[in-house]
Amino acid sequence: MPAQPNPPAPTTAAPLVGVVMGSRSDWETMQHAVQKLEALGVPHEVRVVSAHRTPDVLFEYAATAQSRGLRAIIAGAGGAAHLPGMIASKTPVPVLGVPVQSRALNGMDSLLSIVQMPAGIPVATFAIGNAGAANAGLFAAAMLAAEYPDIGRALEAFRQRQTEDVMANDDPRQ
Repeated sequence: MPAQPNPPAPTTAAPLVGVVMGSRSDWETMQHAVQKLEALGVPHEVRVVSAHRTPDVLFEYAATAQSRGLRAIIAGAGGAAHLPGMIASKTPVPVLGVPVQSRALNGMDSLLSIVQMPAGIPVATFAIGNAGAANAGLFAAAMLAAEYPDIGRALEAFRQRQTEDVMANDDPRQ
């Protein structure tokens, strides 16, 4: 059984990033975005919001996102993957789309559904699967870094550790 979403970590700050997914099964991918947000100290919320099964919930979530203080929404979906585009159509908050790898077409269907948005309804689209989710979390943190110096410092420290890890292990034979 795939890992299921955990409740958001308790925080004193209001969420700045919303992480939504089309179904509970998408958590296996989307947890990688949440892990990056948590590691960088980005206040966030996590919800399952289906474009097809709970459209009224989706519309309410998107319509209230800005007034609730969200600065970005990371939306992951597989298959037809309408969630990121539908959210983007209902809110001025930037939407970061994560294509979840599907069984049928290995995530290509999700990628094309998210990346091929009509002009005027942008969705920043990331790679298929876990790497895309992780990068969406990092990108959301980068969007917030100028306004929230603690997040900026955490992001810089993450990048420095990443560089040091590569440099410390630069011989592939070892």
